[in-house]
Parts: sequence; C-alpha cells; structure tokens
Amino acid sequence: MSHPATLGESLETQAHGEHHHEHHDEAPKVTLGFWIYLMTDCILFASVFATFAVLRNSTAGGPTGKEIFELPYVAVETALLLVSSLTYGLAMIAMEANKLKSVFTWLILTGLCGLGFLGMEVNEFAKLIHEGAGPDRSAFLSSFFTLVGTHGLHVTCGMIWLITMLAHLKRRGLTAANRIRLMELSLFWHFLDIIWIGVFTVVYLMGVA
Repeated sequence: MSHPATLGESLETQAHGEHHHEHHDEAPKVTLGFWIYLMTDCILFASVFATFAVLRNSTAGGPTGKEIFELPYVAVETALLLVSSLTYGLAMIAMEANKLKSVFTWLILTGLCGLGFLGMEVNEFAKLIHEGAGPDRSAFLSSFFTLVGTHGLHVTCGMIWLITMLAHLKRRGLTAANRIRLMELSLFWHFLDIIWIGVFTVVYLMGVA
C-alpha cells in the first residue's frame, strides 16, 4: 500500500510533467501564430514605406529632409537600437545556459538602450514641431511622422512587453512558458531592428542625399 505522502508526490510529479508537456506541445503553435502576426506587421510597414516613397517630394514649399535631418543624431539612435539587439541576443544565450541572473542583466541593458532610443526620437519630434516642421506642414512631413512614429510605437510596445517579462521572470524564473515568451519577444525586437535599418536608409540617408 502506497504511503499518502509518496502518492501525493507522485501525483504532483505527474501533473508537473503533463503541464510541461502541454507547454512543449503549444510552443510550435504559439510560434507559428507569432510569425503570422509579424507578417501582418510587415504588410503594415510596407504600406507606410510606400506612402512615404510617394510623398517624399511633396514638401508644399516646406523644409526638405536635407534641411531638417541630422545624420549624426540619428546614427546614435541607430547604434542604441543595434546594441539593444546584441544585448537581447546575449540574454537568449544566458537563457539557454539557465543563468537567470545574466538574463535579467542583459534584458535590463536592452531596456535601457530601448529607452534611450525612444527618448531621442521623442526629442527629435519635439524639436521639429517647435521649428514649424510638424506633421501638418506638408504631405512629406505627415508621411515621415507616420512612418517613424509607427516604428516608435512598436518599440514602446516592446518596452512594455520587456518590463512585463522581467516581472514574470522574477516571479516564476525560466519556466517553459517564460522561455517561449522570451523567444517571441526576441523575434519582435530583432524585427524592429530590421525595420529601423530600412527607415534609416530610406528616410534619413536617402533624405539627405
């Protein structure tokens, strides 16, 4: 006859195993769903990129990109976002090694870089609006604010997600569910870096050429 404590431990182990197996089975479905979401986001950004390309010369007598864009400033923004992609990659390596403390450290550094990027972007927008180059000045500026602002909104969502993940990790550690969430956020964060490279090239580099 089994001892009640032993039986309880057995049932708990079985339940834990089934719970872990459930998360393992859900991972491919969740990842596929997230890839589908990213594809819809690609369509969104393709639309705003196309709009900007059509309206980039519609300045209505207002300032052009060459007159308002400051490449050194934007280069720092770009560097911050690229470094954040590197630190997130290091967080994923730490996750694979089951080093929770290192995951925390790299994610916090990622968040600081993202926060710096957003701060610089808000400052750029405020400066342009103060100088009379707001989104209502011309079709070119409307499309510029829409494209760059859409990317900035995504980074803001990524930051909220990142903070939420830090709370989950502190509470539950590197569980199977948290690993899946970290991988999804990784896809999202790297996706935003790729989009920003396109923004930097099409909007800023070509804008000052």
